[in-house]
This record gives sequence, C-alpha cells and structure tokens, in this order.
Amino acid sequence: MKDILADLLRLLELERLEDNFFRGESRDVGSSRVFGGQVLGQALMAANYTVKECEVHSLHAYFLRPGDVKAPILYEVDRARDGKSFTNRRVVAIQHGRPIFNMAASFQIPEEGFEHQANKPDVPGPDDLSDISSVTEKTLKTLPLEIRRFLTRKRPMEMRPVDPIDFTSREPRDPVRHVWIRTVDKLPDDPDLHRSVLAYLSDYYFVGTATQPHGIRWEQRNVQMASLDHAMWFHRPFRADEWLLYAIESPNASGARGLATGRFFTPGGTLVASTAQEGLIRVWPETN
Repeated sequence: MKDILADLLRLLELERLEDNFFRGESRDVGSSRVFGGQVLGQALMAANYTVKECEVHSLHAYFLRPGDVKAPILYEVDRARDGKSFTNRRVVAIQHGRPIFNMAASFQIPEEGFEHQANKPDVPGPDDLSDISSVTEKTLKTLPLEIRRFLTRKRPMEMRPVDPIDFTSREPRDPVRHVWIRTVDKLPDDPDLHRSVLAYLSDYYFVGTATQPHGIRWEQRNVQMASLDHAMWFHRPFRADEWLLYAIESPNASGARGLATGRFFTPGGTLVASTAQEGLIRVWPETN
C-alpha cells in the first residue's frame, strides 16, 4: 500500500481511551483548519467501534468550530439506542475543551426491500481525464500559496474532474460538477472502512460548486467559505478504491449560504451513496 494511503488509514484508526471515548490525530491538507472530511470519517469510525452487526445507512452532522490541526481530537460516543433493526449513535468531537463538531448516525441490520435509483449522468469515464493536480508550472505561479499547496501536495486519492477547473478565470459556470474519485491504492476488505473513507472523500468540492454561477473562487482573499453541515446516505455496497463518479449540483444559494447535493455512482451506473451540504459563503468588497 502506498505510504500516503496508509497514513489515511492510520488517521481513521482511532485510539480507544474508554468504552465510548476515542482520540484521533489531524493532518494538514493545505488549509489552516482541520479538513471537514477528516472529522466526518473519524466520527463515523468512532460510532462504528460501538456497533455490532448493523451497517451505517445515514449520518447528519454539524461543523460547529474550526478544528486545530496541531491538536488531537477527542470523540465521545453516546449509545443513544440499540434496537432490533436500527441502532443510533451520537458523536461529539472535542478540542481544547469545546465541541467542534457533532453527528448523529443511524445503523440498520441488512435486509431486502424495494429497489429504484436515479440514473448516472452521461459523462466521460475516468480513463482519458487528468488528475486535478495536473496544472502547469506557469499557472501554479499565478495562484495563491494556499491553493498551490493543495494542488501540489500528495493525496491519498485520485480526483479526475470531467470539466477541469480554470483557476485563472472567474467566468460564471452552471452549478454542476462531476469528478471521478478513488483511493490511490487498494484498501482492506472492510465495508466499515470503505464507508468511512467515502465520508472523508465526500467533503471535497461541495461549497465550491455553489459559487460557480457567481464567478468567485474560494482562493480569493475576499471570500470566506466554510462547511456548516453535512448529511450522507449509504445505499448499496461499494469499494472506495475503485472509481466512483461524484455528481454534484447546487440547487440554491441565499442568505450567505449555498446548498449542494451529491451522488456517488459506480462506472456501471449503480447509485451507492448520496450527500448534501450547506456552506457559508461571504464575499467582501475587494481592496487593492
């Protein structure tokens, strides 16, 4: 396994302090704050550690405060309910004595039922697309330091956008984005791990999609963007180390907030998970 992916698995493998208390590390992914996907993935792992036989089918989370990448995160799990078919857990992430995140997750004993799903968008496959890091040195030199760090640092996943982002343009675009995504190497055969990894990956691209019709970019110095909440539903089995199409669209922006929804499809068109997130978007007048 590649070192960068092994490091992600170590990040998701929490230290058990007591039955319902776990401690996780943080990683700098090119931002001054803890990456939201990291907290999502770790919180889901903490909940998984307290559940037997059931599989997570949904989670609903709120980001309360920015996370400190230099400090560990304490995860406290409340075993809200252990039922015959459904089990519920509440998780609070704490740093410096204050909650930075909370999440409710629901688990279900697998069972059969009715089936239908949305259709996969008709877009090119990943084989002929370039990774998001494929930016020329000339373009990199024109970008702010924070986005240069994001684009050039090694990541545990491949991300191949169907429509590459033009980091030098502020031309308005439709609030739609399609990205093929998978880990850079094979993962162990643990469905709980694959779901936690997908939760980690699901926080990419969301709020930015809501800004596309307005010709702004998160790397602008007069823009404040932050995730406010995150919801996720797991529909069918999948592997996070095989290509998945992340189809994102933003149906609304108002009140300094943007809403985005997403769906994960296999190359064959199977819908395996859905997501939703609202994010803060503030823009101040530009100054020279």
